[in-house]
Amino acid sequence: MPTRRDILALTAGATAAAAFPTTGAKPAGWVATWAAVPTTVPPGEPLVLTDRTVRQVTHTSIGGDRLRIRLTNEFGVMPLRVGEVHVALRSGGGASTDTVPGTDHRVTFGGRSSVTIPAGAPLVSDPVPLPTEAHADLVISVYLPERTPVTTLAAFAFRDNMIAAGNVTADRRITPVSTIGQYLFLSGVSVHAAGSAIVTLGDSITNGADTEVNADHRWPDLLSARLGGRFGIANVGVSGNRLLHDPNPPAGSGAEAYAAYFGQSALRRFDRDVLAQPGAEHLVVLLGVNDLGHPGTSAPPDEVVSADDLIGGHQQLVERAHQAGIRAYGATVLPFKDDTLGFHSPENERKRSTLNRWIRSSGTYDGVIDFDAAVRDPSDPLRLRAAYDSGDHLHPNDAGMAAMAAAVPLRLFR
Repeated sequence: MPTRRDILALTAGATAAAAFPTTGAKPAGWVATWAAVPTTVPPGEPLVLTDRTVRQVTHTSIGGDRLRIRLTNEFGVMPLRVGEVHVALRSGGGASTDTVPGTDHRVTFGGRSSVTIPAGAPLVSDPVPLPTEAHADLVISVYLPERTPVTTLAAFAFRDNMIAAGNVTADRRITPVSTIGQYLFLSGVSVHAAGSAIVTLGDSITNGADTEVNADHRWPDLLSARLGGRFGIANVGVSGNRLLHDPNPPAGSGAEAYAAYFGQSALRRFDRDVLAQPGAEHLVVLLGVNDLGHPGTSAPPDEVVSADDLIGGHQQLVERAHQAGIRAYGATVLPFKDDTLGFHSPENERKRSTLNRWIRSSGTYDGVIDFDAAVRDPSDPLRLRAAYDSGDHLHPNDAGMAAMAAAVPLRLFR
């Protein structure tokens, strides 16, 4: 069996040029290079920031000669005042948010550096003349001058972002007053490039749960490495996300404290998170495990779904993608026998098996990515292989993510 190092080397992109022979130049346009899905926050008093700079790191998938940033107040009930925004290339690795000298640029919106985003709305910046390469890190600094409740965020960044006092958006190095593992009011970066985007629609396994923080070891990141920076990848996985239902924690349950972070159902958020991604031409769908596991744990028992319900939801995703001219690829649901979250049961296993059989054999999707086969234990196919198990028997570790990335047929994107 290959080691984690072997599999990571396999995804390093050394064979990408051979896999994608150049047949002609694609006209340049705007292409998503990074994405995070905004959600609302649980009930209670949200984090409040006043006179603070939020400095956040994003990892590109495709490079370009200029870029645009998407801010969001989509779950805000009040206008969001943004005092200033800067973007620069990151210097250093790990948790560093230092910037490369000479790369800092002020970001404007309709020519203005200070703007107000209406409640419920996003805001896309003017083009910023900052050339970027594939697999580089950007530092995006947002200054919030007024009292700002944080009501719109991506809760699981698997990245250390920083909050500093005052307006230090243009500083090369900041002194943080706190570190957060979230993205606040930031949901997208696109670049001007000759290419197209792959959108990865999923749950925590696509979002990157249980991977090494600050390492960019999510399977979409490692797939991007295999593709050699030839495609943008918009990772719109959300931890806890379901295909068919919005968060609905039972009254009085512990899930009330976190279920809002699971995001709207994939069917509800599809237009915003998939169809609106700049340059989107391909879609990978990995969804269903939370629809099986949440009822009776973090959702009411009456939200139990059948295999036919899940198949119908997947069919809708394919139809809506095809209407927009996007090719859709179905990924099989990973095994989760003996998981520590209480998801597994003989009945849920039967539903998973039925869904996976449909994904593999129905011909509804334009292609199949067999993640189940890539990570299951050969001696017990209903379980994750031990070498790929993060410990909860449901989420892959970094080696498992690499095995998933290696299982994606590159021919799908030719």
